[in-house]
Amino acid sequence: MLGVIVNTIAVIVGSLLGLIFHKAVPERIVKAVMVGIGLCTVYIGISGMLKGENTLILIISLVIGAIIGTLLDIDGAINRVGDSLTRRLGKKGKTSSLTEGFVTASLLFCIGAMTIVGSLNSGLTGDHEMIFTKSLLDLISAIMLSASLGIGVLFSAAFVFVFQGAIVMLATTLQPFLISHAIAELTCVGSVIILALGLNILGITRIKVANYLPAIIVAPILAQFI
Repeated sequence: MLGVIVNTIAVIVGSLLGLIFHKAVPERIVKAVMVGIGLCTVYIGISGMLKGENTLILIISLVIGAIIGTLLDIDGAINRVGDSLTRRLGKKGKTSSLTEGFVTASLLFCIGAMTIVGSLNSGLTGDHEMIFTKSLLDLISAIMLSASLGIGVLFSAAFVFVFQGAIVMLATTLQPFLISHAIAELTCVGSVIILALGLNILGITRIKVANYLPAIIVAPILAQFI
C-alpha cells in the first residue's frame, strides 16, 4: 500500500498548494489554466485511444458500461457525495463548484492504465515505481485543478486511496484477466472516457462521464473472448 499512500499524499499536498495559489492569482489566469488542463486531458485521451487493438471491444464495452452505469446512476452517486461534503462544510451556493472539483479530480486521477497497472505492480511485486511516477503527475495536476475548481479536488484524495487501494488488495485476483491485450483495450476504453472528461472541462459537453466507468471492467473481460 506504500504506493497508494504516497499517491494520496501527493494529491492532498497538490490540492493545498493549489488552494494557496488560487488566492494569489487573478481569475482570468485561473480560467486560462483550466482551459489548458482541459486541452491536456483531451490530448491524454486521444493518445491513449490509439493503443486499442479491437474497435469492437471498445464499442461493446462503452455500450454495456453506459447501460450499467446509468442504471446504477454512478454519476449521481458521486455527485451526491460532493453535495454532501458541501453541506457538511456549510458552503452554501458553492455546491456546483465543490462537486465539480471532486468529480473531475476523482475521475482524472483514477482512470487510466497507470492507475491500474501501477496498482497491480504494487500489489503483486511491491514495485511502486509507476505509482510514484503517477504521484508526481497527480501532484502537478492537483495544484492546477484545485486552483481552478477549489477545495473539492482535495476530497478526491479519499477516492484515490479507496480506488487504488482496492486494486492493490485484489491484485492477485485481477492479474489473470489483465494480459497485455486486455490492458491495451482497457487503456483505449479508459482514454475515451478521459477524452469525454476533457471535453467537459472545456465546457463543450456535459457528459455524465462516471456512468461509463463500468466499461473499464467490461473491456478486459471481453478481451479474453474477442
